[in-house]
Amino acid sequence: MVQKISLLELNKRIQEKININFPDSLWIIAEISELKVNRNGHCYLELIEKDIVTDNIIAKSRATIWAFTFRMLRPYFENTTGHELQQGIKILVKANIEFHELYGLSLNITDIDPNYTLGDLAQKKAEVLKKLEEEGVLNMNKEVSFPLVPQRIAIISSETAAGYQDFINQLQNNSFNFKFYTKLFPATMQGLKTEESIVNALEKIYSYEDFFDIVVIIRGGGSQADLNSFNTYLLAANIAQFPLPVLTGIGHEKDESIVDIVAHKKLKTPTAVAEYIIEKTSEFENNLFLLRDDILDFATVFIQNEKTKLVQKSAVLIPTIKNKIGKNYYHLNFIFEKFRNVATQIGNNKANDLFRLSNSVDKITRKTIYSQLENINSFKDKIKHQSKRYTQKQNLIIENLSNRTVLLNPENILKRGYSITYFNGEKLKDLTKINENDEIITKLFSGKIRSTVREKTGPGKA
Repeated sequence: MVQKISLLELNKRIQEKININFPDSLWIIAEISELKVNRNGHCYLELIEKDIVTDNIIAKSRATIWAFTFRMLRPYFENTTGHELQQGIKILVKANIEFHELYGLSLNITDIDPNYTLGDLAQKKAEVLKKLEEEGVLNMNKEVSFPLVPQRIAIISSETAAGYQDFINQLQNNSFNFKFYTKLFPATMQGLKTEESIVNALEKIYSYEDFFDIVVIIRGGGSQADLNSFNTYLLAANIAQFPLPVLTGIGHEKDESIVDIVAHKKLKTPTAVAEYIIEKTSEFENNLFLLRDDILDFATVFIQNEKTKLVQKSAVLIPTIKNKIGKNYYHLNFIFEKFRNVATQIGNNKANDLFRLSNSVDKITRKTIYSQLENINSFKDKIKHQSKRYTQKQNLIIENLSNRTVLLNPENILKRGYSITYFNGEKLKDLTKINENDEIITKLFSGKIRSTVREKTGPGKA
């Protein structure tokens, strides 16, 4: 006869066998598939194991961490690993195997080893970096040229994050009065939706690629346990291959995320990202000032040389004209006297016969003289006119160059809000020329400021 037993009896036998075979706690390796915390503080998990080759689930079990234990294990795990206890990570837990007649098999977790999770996360991180390197994209964003003036900035952050507000305040209230255009692309910066949210924001920015110079990814005030969201392959691959330079300021000093590694530039905080952008803009402005000084020096030398040439040409041209006019005048007088002497001699020899001829010759001679005198006067006027036009043209050139020199005059530049710094009586263009505690003078339009150097910050330093 076939033996028959009730379901309750079957479950009690299973419970008895489990209690006999597993009287003590076991250390179990598993991956968190689901994790929920109810209002009483109890943590309910679903643990799974996947096939190494196919990644298919090959085992599954429920687990519980009661509120009293969870209040201790959770901060211990997250402070040790720097990562949130969440689905998708592997854990090594100490658990009691329990079987209830009504609720079935369950694991009651009493302890957790965060070092195992650290090793697993480090291995996954190394695998992502290796995959990016094998695909040749690891350093692609670092090779993107950084703009000379990064003024149009696409921001990926949470609108309510303190780090976003710090970044905007630092950027807008910079001491140089630089103007920046910023556009926020809101994204979730912690939790399971971080990867998807940031990738979506990058896709939106890519649609307006020509409108922006750089992209910044910033986060502030979050938990260190959220860093694992920035170690995923999909997010890192999108940033590494993005056509605009990406700056990160996600606020982790102890650990470096994969996003930080593939980005064009990693900075510690959102404020540091803003300072870096301001510093790059300031470098461009300083280069403009140096170029302006070079142009001013060149213009000054050029104008002086042109003035010298004009004086030299005038010194040669005026005496030459006067000399030529004098020679022509004396030559005409000589001709006049010669004709008159001839006429007189003919008149004396043949007064009667040549009287009419003498008058005719006299008229012709005078007419010729007057004509030559008119030519001389015309030539003289032409020379004066050409000399005046030449002089006016050169004066106009000098005046234009002088006007440009006035526009580039440091005093006029100071009126527009700029300043000039002097050290030992000379313009300061290079930070290496001064040291801490040196005294410098800053010249403004309305006066001078004497100050002492407390700290130097060079290019590329936050």
